[in-house]
Amino acid sequence: MYPMLKHAHSGLRWVVLLLLLAAIVNALIKWRSAKPYTGGDRKITLFTMIGAHVQLILGLILYFFLSPAVQFNEHTMSDKVLRFYSVEHLAIMLLAIAVITIGYSQAKKKLESAQKFRSVFTYYLIGLILILAGIPWPFRFPGAGWF
Repeated sequence: MYPMLKHAHSGLRWVVLLLLLAAIVNALIKWRSAKPYTGGDRKITLFTMIGAHVQLILGLILYFFLSPAVQFNEHTMSDKVLRFYSVEHLAIMLLAIAVITIGYSQAKKKLESAQKFRSVFTYYLIGLILILAGIPWPFRFPGAGWF
């Protein structure tokens, strides 16, 4: 079960990254061109947030129940890989999902389209940057695969 969920978690990252990019680019273009905030814009931001939450749920299942890379012992903080998976990855991703969720909530509360787009752009961009920093890319020291 672990390999299947790990691959699902790793593969879904690409969907979430694409959704984030789509939501950010959409918000920037429409914010700068003073377009109205439509139901389609709301759906893009909502689907992005839902995708991020699904990714979070998969990650939490891996973290608490299945992953051999998550360990809590006297060596966790001194081992870079164990520390990354046990502490850093979780903390960064929880923060990123919180920022994305706040961004969606803030956009919903705003009355003007420009304010909605600005909220989505700002919060989702911060969330994207955090996610990119927290992913164990193959070229980083924890070095997970592309999928």
